Amino acid sequence: MLGTFSSVKQYLKFDISRVVIDNIVFKLHYRWTFVLLLVATLLITSRQYIGEHIQCISDNVVAPVINTFCFFTPTFTVVRHLNNTALDSGSIFQPGIGPYNREEDVIKRHAYYQWVPFVLFRQALCFYLPHALWKKLEGGRVKALVYGLRMVGLTKYLKNDSMRIGKLNIPSMAEVEDRVINIRRTMIDRMRLNQSWGAHLVFAELLNLLNLCLQIYWTNRFLGREFLTLGVKVLRERWVDKMDALDVVFPKVTKCTFYKYGSAGSLQEHDTLCVMALNIMNEKIYTILWFWYSFLLVVTVLGLLWRLFTLIFYHNVTFTKCALYWAKPGKMDESDLKSIIEKCNFSNWMFLFFLRTNLSEFLFQKVIYHLASEFPNDPIHDNDINDYRARERELPSGSTGKYPLLGGLDTVDAPLLHHRGAGPVLATPKSPTDGATLPI
Repeated sequence: MLGTFSSVKQYLKFDISRVVIDNIVFKLHYRWTFVLLLVATLLITSRQYIGEHIQCISDNVVAPVINTFCFFTPTFTVVRHLNNTALDSGSIFQPGIGPYNREEDVIKRHAYYQWVPFVLFRQALCFYLPHALWKKLEGGRVKALVYGLRMVGLTKYLKNDSMRIGKLNIPSMAEVEDRVINIRRTMIDRMRLNQSWGAHLVFAELLNLLNLCLQIYWTNRFLGREFLTLGVKVLRERWVDKMDALDVVFPKVTKCTFYKYGSAGSLQEHDTLCVMALNIMNEKIYTILWFWYSFLLVVTVLGLLWRLFTLIFYHNVTFTKCALYWAKPGKMDESDLKSIIEKCNFSNWMFLFFLRTNLSEFLFQKVIYHLASEFPNDPIHDNDINDYRARERELPSGSTGKYPLLGGLDTVDAPLLHHRGAGPVLATPKSPTDGATLPI
Protein backbone atom coordinates (compact mmCIF):
# COMPACT_ATOMS: atom_id res chain seq x y z
CA MET A 1 0.00 0.00 0.00
CA LEU A 2 2.83 2.40 0.86
CA GLY A 3 4.39 1.69 -2.51
CA THR A 4 1.18 2.79 -4.23
CA PHE A 5 1.28 6.23 -2.64
CA SER A 6 5.05 6.73 -2.79
CA SER A 7 4.61 8.95 -5.85
CA VAL A 8 2.81 11.62 -3.80
CA LYS A 9 4.98 11.61 -0.66
CA GLN A 10 7.26 14.27 -2.17
CA TYR A 11 4.37 16.77 -1.91
CA LEU A 12 3.94 16.08 1.83
CA LYS A 13 7.49 16.99 2.88
CA PHE A 14 7.81 19.85 5.34
CA ASP A 15 11.07 21.73 4.81
CA ILE A 16 11.61 24.43 7.43
CA SER A 17 14.30 26.02 5.25
CA ARG A 18 11.94 26.42 2.28
CA VAL A 19 11.24 30.02 1.32
CA VAL A 20 7.56 30.89 1.81
CA ILE A 21 5.95 32.99 -0.95
CA ASP A 22 2.27 32.36 -0.13
CA ASN A 23 -0.05 31.75 2.82
CA ILE A 24 -1.82 28.76 4.37
CA VAL A 25 -4.93 29.27 2.23
CA PHE A 26 -2.84 29.04 -0.94
CA LYS A 27 -1.21 25.84 0.37
CA LEU A 28 -4.60 24.27 0.97
CA HIS A 29 -5.22 24.57 -2.78
CA TYR A 30 -1.97 23.57 -4.45
CA ARG A 31 -0.67 21.16 -1.83
CA TRP A 32 -3.43 19.54 0.25
CA THR A 33 -6.18 19.50 -2.39
CA PHE A 34 -3.68 18.50 -5.06
CA VAL A 35 -2.44 15.56 -2.96
CA LEU A 36 -6.00 14.56 -1.98
CA LEU A 37 -7.05 14.32 -5.62
CA LEU A 38 -3.89 12.42 -6.60
CA VAL A 39 -4.48 9.88 -3.81
CA ALA A 40 -8.09 9.48 -4.96
CA THR A 41 -6.90 8.89 -8.52
CA LEU A 42 -4.48 6.19 -7.36
CA LEU A 43 -7.19 4.47 -5.31
CA ILE A 44 -9.58 4.35 -8.26
CA THR A 45 -7.00 2.99 -10.69
CA SER A 46 -5.60 0.39 -8.27
CA ARG A 47 -7.33 -2.98 -8.49
CA GLN A 48 -5.64 -4.42 -5.38
CA TYR A 49 -8.14 -2.68 -3.05
CA ILE A 50 -11.44 -3.37 -4.82
CA GLY A 51 -10.63 -6.17 -7.29
CA GLU A 52 -12.45 -6.04 -10.62
CA HIS A 53 -14.31 -2.78 -11.15
CA ILE A 54 -17.42 -4.50 -12.44
CA GLN A 55 -18.75 -8.07 -12.32
CA CYS A 56 -21.89 -8.99 -14.33
CA ILE A 57 -24.16 -12.05 -14.17
CA SER A 58 -25.69 -13.43 -17.36
CA ASP A 59 -26.62 -16.83 -18.80
CA ASN A 60 -25.02 -18.10 -22.00
CA VAL A 61 -22.57 -15.15 -22.25
CA VAL A 62 -18.89 -15.47 -21.47
CA ALA A 63 -18.15 -13.47 -18.28
CA PRO A 64 -15.15 -11.40 -19.57
CA VAL A 65 -17.19 -10.35 -22.60
CA ILE A 66 -20.23 -9.15 -20.66
CA ASN A 67 -18.03 -7.47 -18.02
CA THR A 68 -16.11 -5.52 -20.62
CA PHE A 69 -19.25 -4.59 -22.55
CA CYS A 70 -21.13 -3.32 -19.50
CA PHE A 71 -18.13 -1.35 -18.25
CA PHE A 72 -17.65 0.46 -21.57
CA THR A 73 -21.36 1.12 -22.11
CA PRO A 74 -23.58 2.88 -19.55
CA THR A 75 -25.39 0.70 -17.05
CA PHE A 76 -28.70 1.91 -15.64
CA THR A 77 -31.18 1.77 -12.77
CA VAL A 78 -34.96 2.09 -12.89
CA VAL A 79 -36.16 5.36 -11.37
CA ARG A 80 -39.48 3.99 -10.01
CA HIS A 81 -37.57 1.43 -7.96
CA LEU A 82 -35.50 4.12 -6.21
CA ASN A 83 -37.70 4.27 -3.09
CA ASN A 84 -37.59 3.07 0.49
CA THR A 85 -41.14 1.72 0.46
CA ALA A 86 -40.31 -0.98 -2.06
CA LEU A 87 -37.18 -1.88 -0.09
CA ASP A 88 -39.12 -2.15 3.17
CA SER A 89 -41.84 -4.32 1.59
CA GLY A 90 -39.32 -6.65 -0.03
CA SER A 91 -40.52 -5.95 -3.57
CA ILE A 92 -36.95 -5.15 -4.59
CA PHE A 93 -33.65 -6.17 -3.02
CA GLN A 94 -31.53 -3.24 -4.27
CA PRO A 95 -32.40 0.42 -5.00
CA GLY A 96 -33.22 0.86 -8.70
CA ILE A 97 -33.23 -2.87 -9.48
CA GLY A 98 -36.45 -4.58 -10.56
CA PRO A 99 -38.65 -5.37 -13.54
CA TYR A 100 -39.15 -2.55 -15.98
CA ASN A 101 -41.03 -1.74 -19.15
CA ARG A 102 -38.75 -0.45 -21.86
CA GLU A 103 -41.49 1.75 -23.31
CA GLU A 104 -42.90 3.24 -20.11
CA ASP A 105 -40.32 3.26 -17.30
CA VAL A 106 -37.79 6.05 -16.89
CA ILE A 107 -34.25 4.82 -16.42
CA LYS A 108 -31.19 6.55 -14.95
CA ARG A 109 -28.00 5.83 -16.87
CA HIS A 110 -24.60 5.66 -15.15
CA ALA A 111 -21.52 6.22 -17.29
CA TYR A 112 -19.41 8.54 -15.09
CA TYR A 113 -17.44 5.67 -13.49
CA GLN A 114 -15.48 5.25 -16.73
CA TRP A 115 -14.13 8.80 -16.43
CA VAL A 116 -13.61 9.22 -12.67
CA PRO A 117 -9.78 8.77 -12.64
CA PHE A 118 -9.33 11.13 -15.59
CA VAL A 119 -11.56 13.80 -14.03
CA LEU A 120 -9.85 13.56 -10.64
CA PHE A 121 -6.40 13.87 -12.19
CA ARG A 122 -7.46 16.85 -14.31
CA GLN A 123 -8.87 18.55 -11.22
CA ALA A 124 -5.60 17.96 -9.37
CA LEU A 125 -3.72 19.76 -12.14
CA CYS A 126 -6.23 22.62 -12.08
CA PHE A 127 -5.63 23.18 -8.37
CA TYR A 128 -1.87 23.31 -8.96
CA LEU A 129 -1.96 25.74 -11.90
CA PRO A 130 -2.53 28.98 -9.89
CA HIS A 131 0.52 28.14 -7.76
CA ALA A 132 2.65 27.46 -10.83
CA LEU A 133 1.51 30.75 -12.35
CA TRP A 134 2.29 32.66 -9.14
CA LYS A 135 5.80 31.15 -8.96
CA LYS A 136 6.38 32.27 -12.53
CA LEU A 137 5.15 35.81 -11.84
CA GLU A 138 7.01 36.05 -8.53
CA GLY A 139 10.25 35.14 -10.28
CA GLY A 140 12.16 33.95 -7.20
CA ARG A 141 12.66 37.49 -5.86
CA VAL A 142 11.96 36.64 -2.22
CA LYS A 143 14.12 33.51 -2.37
CA ALA A 144 17.11 35.40 -3.81
CA LEU A 145 17.09 37.96 -1.00
CA VAL A 146 16.24 35.56 1.82
CA TYR A 147 19.07 33.16 1.00
CA GLY A 148 21.58 36.01 0.93
CA LEU A 149 20.35 37.41 4.23
CA ARG A 150 20.32 34.00 5.93
CA MET A 151 24.00 33.58 5.19
CA VAL A 152 24.68 37.02 6.60
CA GLY A 153 22.84 36.09 9.79
CA LEU A 154 25.21 33.17 10.41
CA THR A 155 28.23 35.44 10.14
CA LYS A 156 27.84 36.77 13.69
CA TYR A 157 29.25 33.44 14.91
CA LEU A 158 32.46 33.86 12.86
CA LYS A 159 35.35 36.32 13.18
CA ASN A 160 37.73 36.83 10.28
CA ASP A 161 37.51 33.69 8.16
CA SER A 162 34.67 32.31 6.06
CA MET A 163 33.44 28.77 6.58
CA ARG A 164 32.12 26.15 4.17
CA ILE A 165 29.92 23.29 5.41
CA GLY A 166 28.99 21.03 2.52
CA LYS A 167 27.27 23.25 -0.01
CA LEU A 168 26.70 26.01 2.56
CA ASN A 169 29.16 28.91 2.44
CA ILE A 170 29.14 31.23 5.49
CA PRO A 171 30.93 34.50 4.64
CA SER A 172 33.38 36.27 6.93
CA MET A 173 32.72 39.74 8.37
CA ALA A 174 34.85 41.30 5.63
CA GLU A 175 32.76 39.62 2.92
CA VAL A 176 29.54 40.49 4.72
CA GLU A 177 30.33 44.20 4.64
CA ASP A 178 30.10 44.25 0.86
CA ARG A 179 27.25 41.74 0.69
CA VAL A 180 24.92 43.68 2.98
CA ILE A 181 25.34 46.81 0.85
CA ASN A 182 24.50 44.85 -2.32
CA ILE A 183 21.56 43.04 -0.75
CA ARG A 184 20.13 46.22 0.70
CA ARG A 185 20.47 48.06 -2.61
CA THR A 186 19.02 45.10 -4.53
CA MET A 187 16.07 45.01 -2.15
CA ILE A 188 15.37 48.69 -2.67
CA ASP A 189 15.62 48.31 -6.46
CA ARG A 190 13.22 45.37 -6.45
CA MET A 191 10.73 47.21 -4.27
CA ARG A 192 10.79 50.21 -6.59
CA LEU A 193 10.71 48.38 -9.90
CA ASN A 194 8.25 45.54 -9.16
CA GLN A 195 5.13 47.59 -8.56
CA SER A 196 2.85 44.83 -9.92
CA TRP A 197 4.19 42.16 -7.52
CA GLY A 198 1.29 42.51 -5.08
CA ALA A 199 -1.27 42.66 -7.90
CA HIS A 200 0.03 39.34 -9.24
CA LEU A 201 -0.40 37.74 -5.82
CA VAL A 202 -3.98 39.00 -5.50
CA PHE A 203 -4.70 37.75 -9.03
CA ALA A 204 -3.40 34.26 -8.14
CA GLU A 205 -5.54 34.19 -4.97
CA LEU A 206 -8.63 35.20 -6.94
CA LEU A 207 -7.74 32.50 -9.46
CA ASN A 208 -7.82 29.96 -6.61
CA LEU A 209 -11.40 30.96 -5.78
CA LEU A 210 -12.46 30.92 -9.43
CA ASN A 211 -10.91 27.50 -9.97
CA LEU A 212 -12.59 26.09 -6.85
CA CYS A 213 -16.01 27.32 -7.98
CA LEU A 214 -15.46 25.86 -11.45
CA GLN A 215 -14.42 22.48 -10.04
CA ILE A 216 -17.53 22.36 -7.83
CA TYR A 217 -19.68 23.24 -10.84
CA TRP A 218 -18.11 20.64 -13.13
CA THR A 219 -18.25 17.95 -10.44
CA ASN A 220 -21.95 18.66 -10.02
CA ARG A 221 -22.47 18.32 -13.79
CA PHE A 222 -20.35 15.18 -13.86
CA LEU A 223 -22.47 13.46 -11.20
CA GLY A 224 -25.80 14.33 -12.81
CA ARG A 225 -26.37 17.52 -10.77
CA GLU A 226 -26.39 15.55 -7.51
CA PHE A 227 -23.14 16.84 -5.99
CA LEU A 228 -24.20 20.22 -4.59
CA THR A 229 -26.51 18.67 -1.98
CA LEU A 230 -24.67 15.37 -1.57
CA GLY A 231 -23.11 16.07 1.84
CA VAL A 232 -26.34 17.43 3.33
CA LYS A 233 -28.34 14.42 2.15
CA VAL A 234 -25.73 11.99 3.48
CA LEU A 235 -25.85 13.59 6.94
CA ARG A 236 -29.66 13.55 6.92
CA GLU A 237 -30.35 10.12 5.44
CA ARG A 238 -27.32 7.90 6.01
CA TRP A 239 -28.43 6.32 9.28
CA VAL A 240 -32.18 6.81 8.93
CA ASP A 241 -33.33 5.19 5.67
CA LYS A 242 -32.26 2.02 3.92
CA MET A 243 -31.64 4.01 0.76
CA ASP A 244 -29.80 7.34 0.83
CA ALA A 245 -28.29 9.74 -1.70
CA LEU A 246 -25.17 7.59 -2.10
CA ASP A 247 -27.27 4.65 -3.26
CA VAL A 248 -28.91 6.84 -5.88
CA VAL A 249 -25.78 8.55 -7.19
CA PHE A 250 -23.41 5.57 -6.73
CA PRO A 251 -25.50 2.40 -7.10
CA LYS A 252 -23.74 -0.81 -6.06
CA VAL A 253 -25.88 -3.01 -8.35
CA THR A 254 -27.03 -1.89 -11.80
CA LYS A 255 -28.71 -3.33 -14.85
CA CYS A 256 -27.15 -3.83 -18.27
CA THR A 257 -28.69 -5.07 -21.53
CA PHE A 258 -26.48 -7.12 -23.88
CA TYR A 259 -27.51 -8.17 -27.43
CA LYS A 260 -26.04 -10.93 -29.55
CA TYR A 261 -27.07 -13.09 -32.46
CA GLY A 262 -28.04 -16.68 -31.81
CA SER A 263 -27.03 -19.75 -33.81
CA ALA A 264 -30.05 -19.31 -36.12
CA GLY A 265 -29.25 -15.64 -36.76
CA SER A 266 -31.97 -14.17 -34.56
CA LEU A 267 -31.18 -11.27 -32.21
CA GLN A 268 -31.10 -12.30 -28.53
CA GLU A 269 -31.42 -9.90 -25.58
CA HIS A 270 -29.65 -10.66 -22.30
CA ASP A 271 -30.75 -8.76 -19.19
CA THR A 272 -27.82 -8.74 -16.76
CA LEU A 273 -27.10 -7.58 -13.24
CA CYS A 274 -23.76 -5.88 -12.58
CA VAL A 275 -22.04 -5.47 -9.22
CA MET A 276 -20.27 -2.08 -9.25
CA ALA A 277 -17.38 -2.59 -6.84
CA LEU A 278 -15.85 0.66 -8.12
CA ASN A 279 -18.70 2.67 -6.64
CA ILE A 280 -17.71 1.59 -3.13
CA MET A 281 -14.67 3.85 -3.55
CA ASN A 282 -16.42 6.51 -5.62
CA GLU A 283 -19.04 7.26 -2.99
CA LYS A 284 -16.44 7.73 -0.27
CA ILE A 285 -14.17 9.87 -2.43
CA TYR A 286 -16.90 12.26 -3.52
CA THR A 287 -18.39 12.48 -0.03
CA ILE A 288 -14.98 13.51 1.33
CA LEU A 289 -14.54 15.94 -1.56
CA TRP A 290 -17.91 17.57 -0.81
CA PHE A 291 -16.89 18.35 2.78
CA TRP A 292 -13.37 19.35 1.73
CA TYR A 293 -14.60 21.70 -1.02
CA SER A 294 -17.09 23.25 1.43
CA PHE A 295 -14.33 23.87 3.97
CA LEU A 296 -11.97 25.14 1.28
CA LEU A 297 -14.57 27.55 -0.08
CA VAL A 298 -15.12 29.11 3.35
CA VAL A 299 -11.39 29.40 4.06
CA THR A 300 -10.68 30.87 0.61
CA VAL A 301 -13.33 33.56 1.04
CA LEU A 302 -11.92 34.41 4.49
CA GLY A 303 -8.43 34.57 2.98
CA LEU A 304 -9.61 37.05 0.35
CA LEU A 305 -11.28 39.15 3.07
CA TRP A 306 -7.93 39.24 4.85
CA ARG A 307 -6.26 40.33 1.64
CA LEU A 308 -8.85 43.10 1.33
CA PHE A 309 -8.02 44.26 4.87
CA THR A 310 -4.32 44.38 4.03
CA LEU A 311 -5.09 46.40 0.91
CA ILE A 312 -7.09 48.94 2.95
CA PHE A 313 -5.01 49.19 6.14
CA TYR A 314 -1.43 48.45 5.05
CA HIS A 315 -0.40 52.07 5.77
CA ASN A 316 -1.55 51.73 9.39
CA VAL A 317 1.40 51.08 11.72
CA THR A 318 -0.62 49.12 14.30
CA PHE A 319 -2.14 46.87 11.63
CA THR A 320 1.30 46.32 10.08
CA LYS A 321 2.83 45.36 13.41
CA CYS A 322 0.03 42.86 14.06
CA ALA A 323 0.30 41.42 10.53
CA LEU A 324 4.08 41.04 10.74
CA TYR A 325 3.80 39.50 14.22
CA TRP A 326 1.26 37.04 12.80
CA ALA A 327 3.70 36.19 9.97
CA LYS A 328 6.38 35.43 12.60
CA PRO A 329 6.45 36.60 16.23
CA GLY A 330 9.20 39.03 17.19
CA LYS A 331 9.93 42.60 18.26
CA MET A 332 10.10 45.48 15.78
CA ASP A 333 11.08 49.12 16.08
CA GLU A 334 7.89 51.10 15.53
CA SER A 335 9.61 54.31 14.37
CA ASP A 336 11.68 52.44 11.79
CA LEU A 337 8.62 50.53 10.64
CA LYS A 338 6.61 53.72 10.33
CA SER A 339 9.27 55.42 8.20
CA ILE A 340 9.15 52.47 5.79
CA ILE A 341 5.43 51.81 5.39
CA GLU A 342 4.69 55.49 4.81
CA LYS A 343 6.81 55.25 1.65
CA CYS A 344 5.59 51.78 0.59
CA ASN A 345 2.84 50.85 -1.81
CA PHE A 346 0.88 47.60 -1.46
CA SER A 347 3.43 45.55 -3.42
CA ASN A 348 6.28 46.80 -1.20
CA TRP A 349 4.25 46.00 1.91
CA MET A 350 3.56 42.43 0.73
CA PHE A 351 7.23 42.03 -0.09
CA LEU A 352 8.14 42.99 3.49
CA PHE A 353 5.46 40.63 4.84
CA PHE A 354 7.01 37.62 3.12
CA LEU A 355 10.51 38.70 4.15
CA ARG A 356 9.28 38.67 7.74
CA THR A 357 7.78 35.23 7.22
CA ASN A 358 11.13 33.82 6.08
CA LEU A 359 13.64 35.68 8.27
CA SER A 360 14.51 35.45 11.95
CA GLU A 361 13.82 38.32 14.31
CA PHE A 362 17.51 39.29 14.35
CA LEU A 363 17.78 39.50 10.57
CA PHE A 364 14.44 41.21 10.01
CA GLN A 365 15.33 43.93 12.52
CA LYS A 366 18.45 44.61 10.48
CA VAL A 367 16.41 44.70 7.28
CA ILE A 368 13.97 47.21 8.78
CA TYR A 369 16.88 49.20 10.23
CA HIS A 370 18.68 49.49 6.89
CA LEU A 371 15.53 50.06 4.84
CA ALA A 372 14.55 52.88 7.16
CA SER A 373 17.80 54.60 6.21
CA GLU A 374 16.57 54.59 2.61
CA PHE A 375 13.12 55.92 3.59
CA PRO A 376 13.82 58.52 6.34
CA ASN A 377 11.01 60.40 8.01
CA ASP A 378 12.98 63.66 7.68
CA PRO A 379 14.04 64.24 4.06
CA ILE A 380 16.52 66.95 5.20
CA HIS A 381 18.57 64.28 6.98
CA ASP A 382 18.29 61.69 4.23
CA ASN A 383 20.97 59.12 4.91
CA ASP A 384 22.92 58.56 1.70
CA ILE A 385 25.93 56.87 3.25
CA ASN A 386 25.28 53.67 1.33
CA ASP A 387 25.36 55.51 -2.00
CA TYR A 388 28.64 57.25 -1.14
CA ARG A 389 30.14 54.00 0.05
CA ALA A 390 29.32 52.38 -3.29
CA ARG A 391 30.75 55.35 -5.20
CA GLU A 392 33.96 55.46 -3.19
CA ARG A 393 34.70 51.89 -4.13
CA GLU A 394 34.96 53.15 -7.70
CA LEU A 395 37.39 56.01 -6.83
CA PRO A 396 41.11 55.76 -7.75
CA SER A 397 43.41 54.21 -5.22
CA GLY A 398 44.45 56.65 -2.50
CA SER A 399 41.45 58.96 -2.93
CA THR A 400 39.43 59.60 0.22
CA GLY A 401 36.18 60.81 -1.33
CA LYS A 402 33.58 62.86 0.52
CA TYR A 403 33.71 60.70 3.69
CA PRO A 404 37.40 60.03 4.45
CA LEU A 405 36.54 58.08 7.62
CA LEU A 406 33.83 55.96 6.03
CA GLY A 407 36.23 53.04 5.69
CA GLY A 408 35.95 52.42 9.43
CA LEU A 409 32.17 52.04 9.33
CA ASP A 410 30.76 48.62 10.13
CA THR A 411 27.89 48.50 7.63
CA VAL A 412 26.37 45.46 9.32
CA ASP A 413 25.97 46.61 12.90
CA ALA A 414 26.76 50.36 12.86
CA PRO A 415 23.75 52.71 12.97
CA LEU A 416 22.64 53.96 9.57
CA LEU A 417 19.70 55.93 10.92
CA HIS A 418 19.76 59.36 12.48
CA HIS A 419 20.18 59.29 16.24
CA ARG A 420 16.92 59.48 18.16
CA GLY A 421 16.29 63.20 18.78
CA ALA A 422 19.85 64.30 18.02
CA GLY A 423 20.13 64.12 14.26
CA PRO A 424 22.10 61.52 12.30
CA VAL A 425 25.53 60.53 13.50
CA LEU A 426 28.21 58.29 12.10
CA ALA A 427 30.30 56.07 14.36
CA THR A 428 34.01 56.35 13.57
CA PRO A 429 37.18 55.96 15.65
CA LYS A 430 39.21 58.94 16.84
CA SER A 431 42.20 56.72 17.34
CA PRO A 432 43.02 53.05 16.91
CA THR A 433 41.86 52.42 20.48
CA ASP A 434 39.15 54.99 21.13
CA GLY A 435 35.84 55.89 19.53
CA ALA A 436 33.87 59.08 18.82
CA THR A 437 31.05 60.36 16.66
CA LEU A 438 31.23 62.49 13.57
CA PRO A 439 28.17 64.60 12.75
CA ILE A 440 26.85 64.20 9.21
